Amino acid sequence: MDEKGKILIIDDNEDVLFALNLLLEPYMEKVKVTTQPSRVEYFMKSFRPDVILLDMNFRRDAISGQEGFDCLEQILALDPQAVVVFMTAYADTDKAVRAIKAGATDFVSKPWEKEKLLATLSSAVKLSRSRQEVGRLQNQVNILQGGDDLPELIGNSPAMMRVRETVAKLSDTDANILILGENGTGKDLVARMLKFFSPRRQDVFVTIDLGSIPEQLFESELFGYEKGAFTDARKSKPGRMEMASGGTLFLDEIGNLSLPMQAKLLTAIEKRCITRLGAVEPVSIDVRLICATNADLRRKVDDGTFRQDLLYRINTIELPIPPLRERGEDILLLGSHFLTLYSRKYKKEIRGMTREAKQKLMRYGWPGNVRELQHTMERAVILADHPLLRPDDFLFPPSGKSVEAPADGELNLEKVERNVIERALRASGGNVTRAAELLGITRFTLYRKMEKLGL
Repeated sequence: MDEKGKILIIDDNEDVLFALNLLLEPYMEKVKVTTQPSRVEYFMKSFRPDVILLDMNFRRDAISGQEGFDCLEQILALDPQAVVVFMTAYADTDKAVRAIKAGATDFVSKPWEKEKLLATLSSAVKLSRSRQEVGRLQNQVNILQGGDDLPELIGNSPAMMRVRETVAKLSDTDANILILGENGTGKDLVARMLKFFSPRRQDVFVTIDLGSIPEQLFESELFGYEKGAFTDARKSKPGRMEMASGGTLFLDEIGNLSLPMQAKLLTAIEKRCITRLGAVEPVSIDVRLICATNADLRRKVDDGTFRQDLLYRINTIELPIPPLRERGEDILLLGSHFLTLYSRKYKKEIRGMTREAKQKLMRYGWPGNVRELQHTMERAVILADHPLLRPDDFLFPPSGKSVEAPADGELNLEKVERNVIERALRASGGNVTRAAELLGITRFTLYRKMEKLGL
């Protein structure tokens, strides 16, 4: 065969599967076989075959081929670009024509002729690879044209340019990524961008908010369960990790996991398999892992509340996302974006913001980051009854910290930062955690700034 690839063979006859496996193994990259058409979804997600060789009948004495057509329909529903070659001992012209019309690529009969079978499968692999390449190129076109599925990361500040550059560098890798940033900075958006520009862009993207899963439900949610595993388990259910196999798994707020749950997650990542609750046989998984947290995981490692070995597993690449207060001009850029968005949504004729309104946005500390800015702009648009937003249209909570210049009028950024950090440390009695809270940043960020300033 000129072209090697991965092939999945589905046939009810184990002798046929054995013979085909023996015949094709030297000519194929990988061969998987199954007697159960119901397992096709699992194999398509976990194995991702280039070609599926599908029997048309799965019951003794069945000759209609309807079972094969039903399985074909399921395959094409999962992947419209799937390459399927039908196989039956009851070959005839009508079935061949019907198979092609239904979406099959080709048709072979039993008993097969070796050379003809190999030629058919070689052509099928080439077709599969061509379709994959077309999909990749189309995806690139969509990106260049600003396709609707491309997540929008707005910002022209140096900090955001560095984020974009890092995402671009990671576009051809499956490396595990740890996204660091405060709440509301857009960590989930960056995760979706990483997936969009990755080799797995066409595959599933499963998100798990680990901070919202009760500990008692962690295993069933992540790993799934079999029917009867516990009282309410009326039917089997795959877990999030199994559903993500073949694609990207995004673990949000991973810093909230308890130590016992960290151990279970680490085992799944290391062994690349999970076992459903109530099951005996493990299930292999193939996921690209992206994690995110607003916590200082290294500090948690020092405190004994986060496993060091898990940290090493998830942070092949660390990608810090800057808080909004460090993004300067991006505040007004984002504000204008949300203003346009919500003016259209609520059918309001609002053309922009006054200079004083812009200054108020720039002075505010934005402890809730981009998410807070988005909600602020939406509220202002809803309540405004004039064409330009004014300062009094923006209502900030009393706890919101404004950026104030020192009394002496000093405008040197490093001196201003040093002054503010020193004031926060004095106000907190030297407690770094409390000082970080007063400043609206993480302890990790504060430690970095203190080291930089020699404090």
